Amino acid sequence: MAWMYKEIDGEISPHYGDCGPMSEAIWPDDWDKCYASEKTDVNTEPNARPRVGVVIRVGSPFARSYSSQDWYQTSQIVEILEDTPEQVRFKTKSGSIYVWKP
Repeated sequence: MAWMYKEIDGEISPHYGDCGPMSEAIWPDDWDKCYASEKTDVNTEPNARPRVGVVIRVGSPFARSYSSQDWYQTSQIVEILEDTPEQVRFKTKSGSIYVWKP
């Protein structure tokens, strides 16, 4: 089960993130078209670790009862800050920092 939460002022925020059996990498064929709201094909990779150039979606692929969300998705990953077998710490295009654990 994957786990991913946003880091704010050096602390993990329980309000921004999720955990569950899904950890999916998503990326368009052309980021420029995507940011310009033009049509482009989208690629996905299940059971993925965070890496530069993708967005990561973590949570449940199924609807959850009594939950405020089914999954949480980042913006495009631009930098890997730490990559160990236990976790990946990364920065996104929006400037946010996240910690992901397998």
